[in-house]
Amino acid sequence: MSESPQAPPRPRAKRVALSSGLLGAMFLMATSAIGPGFITQTTTFTAQLGATFAFAILVSILVDIAVQLNIWRVIGVSGTRAQDLANKVLPGAGYLLAVLIVFGGLVFNVGNIAGTALGLDALAGVDARIAGAVSAALAIALFLVKRAGAAMDRILIGLGLLMIGLTLYAAIVSDPPVGDALVQSVLPERLGSDVFLATVTIIGGTVGGYITYAGAHRLVESGQTGRENVDAVARTSVTGIIVTGVMRVLLFLAVLGVVTGGAAILDAPNPPAEAFRQAAGEVGLRLFGVIMWAAAITSVIGASYTSISFVTTFSPRLDRAKGWLVAGFIAVSTVIYLFLGQAPATLLVLAGALNGLILPVGLGIMLWVAARRSHDLLSGYRYPKWLLGIGVAAWLLTVYIAANALTGIADLWQ
Repeated sequence: MSESPQAPPRPRAKRVALSSGLLGAMFLMATSAIGPGFITQTTTFTAQLGATFAFAILVSILVDIAVQLNIWRVIGVSGTRAQDLANKVLPGAGYLLAVLIVFGGLVFNVGNIAGTALGLDALAGVDARIAGAVSAALAIALFLVKRAGAAMDRILIGLGLLMIGLTLYAAIVSDPPVGDALVQSVLPERLGSDVFLATVTIIGGTVGGYITYAGAHRLVESGQTGRENVDAVARTSVTGIIVTGVMRVLLFLAVLGVVTGGAAILDAPNPPAEAFRQAAGEVGLRLFGVIMWAAAITSVIGASYTSISFVTTFSPRLDRAKGWLVAGFIAVSTVIYLFLGQAPATLLVLAGALNGLILPVGLGIMLWVAARRSHDLLSGYRYPKWLLGIGVAAWLLTVYIAANALTGIADLWQ
């Protein structure tokens, strides 16, 4: 009896490609969250709250996981970007979501360009305008080369690992009270309004605005979607949040060691840079420069790519010009930075408030897609009830964040 011929080992090659695509999406999400604002917020709250901030970090990680598990699951199974899903659920909602994302991404990208300038200044004393322009040129070049997607994945992975490694070194040399931080992550000494404010602020900074969709949209572009990839998509989304959480924990410990040593960093012109200088002297200041530049340039890439991904599906011509649109987005951000020196304070506040509104609107639409009885947008996939439940719980918290954002918008017009 003759044996049937064996099939070639194609599945193994497919798994390698799958891992590569998901890895790139994971680091795009993580590095988009780790920007200049991330570093500044973590430093400020650590100096204000001390070891108690560990509790806020733990809660934020759990909420972030709940949000991203649902966002990635819906977009990953459907293989459709958020704005297109929104238009299918409520005609016109996708266009509104795209406008909010692009505006918020543009304003924050000006801040990201400023962050690259701040990093190169701390690293080598480069003039701020020259540093910002050179960094923007590097980012533009990335999107104009062939196979930009693969190059972007490799660069983001490398810079992400570099940031974590350098911050780990700073955390070690600052000699933080790790035991106290571990205890207070679950048993905080106090739970006041300041701790709650810190928690909701860093949640918005990690999964708010364009950051929410960065990895999921890269996932769609890589083609690693569909019901057959659900488990891998879920693991990758959680891992991306954990990567972000690890970076925040290491930065928190680095600053905590300095603060518990008696240094008053909040009075310094640049508190994060002062924290690194206190931890490791001039070497620490240079380390901060590298970390800040890496965080800012990856956020430039993430903000630009994700913002443009919200408009390219509206027209085939826009999709074909995607690389040039991203390059133009970065160029406009840079011009605004060069003329104004930084994003106007009012625009930054407004963009931050709008990002607070985007989170519950976008998450609410994704949860509605998941809960639809017809499951037409998910090709018959039965969405897990437990996942939908934790998504709704996270959504309720984002509604609270949005209410505060509306208060911020109202204050702007008074």
